Amino acid sequence: MRGSEVPRGTLVDRVLVAFEGEGSGEGELAFGQLGLWQSIAKSGTKTVAYVAEADPGTTVDAVADMLGFMVGRHQSLRTHLLLRESGPPRQRVSTTGEIPLVVVAAGTDDPAEVAEALSAHWQVVPFAFETEWPVRMGAVVAGGAVTHVVTVILHTSIDAFGLSALATDIGARDPQTGAPAGPVTTLPPLAQAAREATPAGRRQNQQSLRYLERVLRTAPTRLFGEPRYDGEPRFEMLRYRSRAIGMAIHAVAARERVDDSPALLASFVVGVGRVAGVNPVVTIVLVSNRFRPGYADSVSALIKVSPFVLDVADLTMGDAVARAASRALNTYKNAYYDAYEQDEVVRRVERERGEELDLSCYYNDRRQRDRVHAGVAPPTADEIRAALADSELSWKQEADVPKAKLYLQLDDPPGAVELVLSADGRYFSRADLATLARTIEEAAVQAAIEPETPTGLVRPAAAGAAR
Repeated sequence: MRGSEVPRGTLVDRVLVAFEGEGSGEGELAFGQLGLWQSIAKSGTKTVAYVAEADPGTTVDAVADMLGFMVGRHQSLRTHLLLRESGPPRQRVSTTGEIPLVVVAAGTDDPAEVAEALSAHWQVVPFAFETEWPVRMGAVVAGGAVTHVVTVILHTSIDAFGLSALATDIGARDPQTGAPAGPVTTLPPLAQAAREATPAGRRQNQQSLRYLERVLRTAPTRLFGEPRYDGEPRFEMLRYRSRAIGMAIHAVAARERVDDSPALLASFVVGVGRVAGVNPVVTIVLVSNRFRPGYADSVSALIKVSPFVLDVADLTMGDAVARAASRALNTYKNAYYDAYEQDEVVRRVERERGEELDLSCYYNDRRQRDRVHAGVAPPTADEIRAALADSELSWKQEADVPKAKLYLQLDDPPGAVELVLSADGRYFSRADLATLARTIEEAAVQAAIEPETPTGLVRPAAAGAAR
């Protein structure tokens, strides 16, 4: 493992954990892997990371047993990438091998800080794709026991929903024997790639690319205009935790009898429009694809991106949510295609339109909790208003900040929705990001308790208006 030195604490052991699993072979990358490989090739290491506080009395042997179980059970975690001179790599799945577990003594340092430092370090150290397994795991020890387990996995092997599926699978083991709850029934990446190469898979690919082309022909080409601030590209990250947003989208979902996703998407688009003075807004939506047959619980990378254009001029907030709901379905359905063929479509549309497309605004709803709220009474207007006082704003950079002009990730801590907003400081200052977070919250609350409120966007939009 490259960069195996630890930034905090003391490296005391590197345990080689043997694993064995079913299924092996070599083949092309699946659609989900292709897009993430492009991101790695353009921007460097991309990972999914998780730091867990260990149960009292956890031993290094117990962590090693978990590591061997999960790598042996899931093909994506025992996959090497085979680099080629041109084009994306291929992948090779092995049945057996050994993977290191790094043991770090916290010493006099705070074990939680040691774990976070190790995670941040591993997230930026490049993987040796052809020789290193895609899983890095560390056990932080203090007082003779493991206090924290650090897991960092290469993004071509897993996404956030795949990490959740992995955690569920590990938690379902028999507590006495360690046996799994049952056989793996979901499609691993090699099988996904084989399915995608079939005639049916190629038809899905072409259908998605045709949708992509139609949307790109309607997208604004200069979404955010010229940079408003001087300097080199620089990226800030804001976190805004809001009980009011969570309650508001629940209320909208109950009223409209849909899940709460369209309310959040419409609130984001309206928020961007109000703060940046643009309309329509084109945002690149990240789609999990786990609604497809055989993919729901797959420990793999299935996320893809799909462009979404929404014009909210002269609408009410209620209308904006309804429009988002009606148009988002096609966005989700068509987020499944070959990323290299996608690039060809984008280049062709740009040539024919005679200008470069600004595809720099991203929307990633990575919430894990139920979005339907079935059987749960919605909050009242007074309860939603009261919750506004509890909103919390903080600035905390992740090790790998998205390098986009604007990027929203949505998380779901208990009882709230958290906006994780990052932006290029040439287009959005810290003050702009803070205003945007509060404006998204305002739009969500209006959609819930004052749906007749105008979006505030009109035609023609004043692109580049003051923020």
